[in-house]
Amino acid sequence: MHIAAVILSLVLAAAMLGSGVMKLVGAAPMRANMASVHVTPSQMRVLGVLEVLATIGLVAGLWIPALGIAAAIGSIVYFVGAIVAHVRARDKGLQGAAALLVLSVATLVVLLLAL
Repeated sequence: MHIAAVILSLVLAAAMLGSGVMKLVGAAPMRANMASVHVTPSQMRVLGVLEVLATIGLVAGLWIPALGIAAAIGSIVYFVGAIVAHVRARDKGLQGAAALLVLSVATLVVLLLAL
């Protein structure tokens, strides 16, 4: 696998894991951010689980490329949804979601090129 694919996969996996764990443990900054876009605590836990699953898929994708590609696609869908939620709530704090969307797209492109 191309070194860029490995690096981007691991960086995205680390970001997804950090965000997912913060959602699962209900960290105060994450609760405030989620409340600003009208996400309930139970919905926040589901989102956290999705992020942790994406992390597992990205790491497993280092050995099973199709799994990494699927996880990257899932993260793109996830962050498009996050941006939509921020826009609908008229929340200006969507820079993190936008940055992770860009990282997700870059990861997918590099994973596809590494096939």
